[in-house]
Amino acid sequence: MVTLDALEPFRVPAAVRGEGDPKPLPYLWSERDRERGGFDVNLEVWLATAKMRGAEQGPVRISRGNMKDLYWTLAQMVTHHTSNGCNLRPGDLLATGTVSGSTPESVGSLLERTKRGAEPLELQNGEQRKFLEDGDEVILRGWCEREGYARIGFGECRGTVGKAADSG
Repeated sequence: MVTLDALEPFRVPAAVRGEGDPKPLPYLWSERDRERGGFDVNLEVWLATAKMRGAEQGPVRISRGNMKDLYWTLAQMVTHHTSNGCNLRPGDLLATGTVSGSTPESVGSLLERTKRGAEPLELQNGEQRKFLEDGDEVILRGWCEREGYARIGFGECRGTVGKAADSG
């Protein structure tokens, strides 16, 4: 677990919205949140296919982004979540959704990266991926680092895509 106090040195301005994007509703707008509502958290997504693991090849990084690119700040997400009376209790889990930057290497979704499967991702071992396949292992990593401060790691999360259950 990483506390907000530990992340304080890694606060950054919220992402700048694109020209023509609507301004958030007043209850989601705060100048302080605009100035310090983002967090500089490095994020990586790695992929190890079944073939790669069978050949004892290491995983390949397919995305490197940063949480400072989030469209909504964490404060805005919590505010929106609770604005209609929805409970939020200690231990509840909230997720940001996909974190994507502006470059092909920084998109957090294979669907985005491959343009909905139209442009397959070429892996170093000759395999291609339009979408995840059975046996693919996805590895997520996150950390903060800045000169003068201790590096903060969020650990690693791994999951392997299994075969779909037979519904018939």
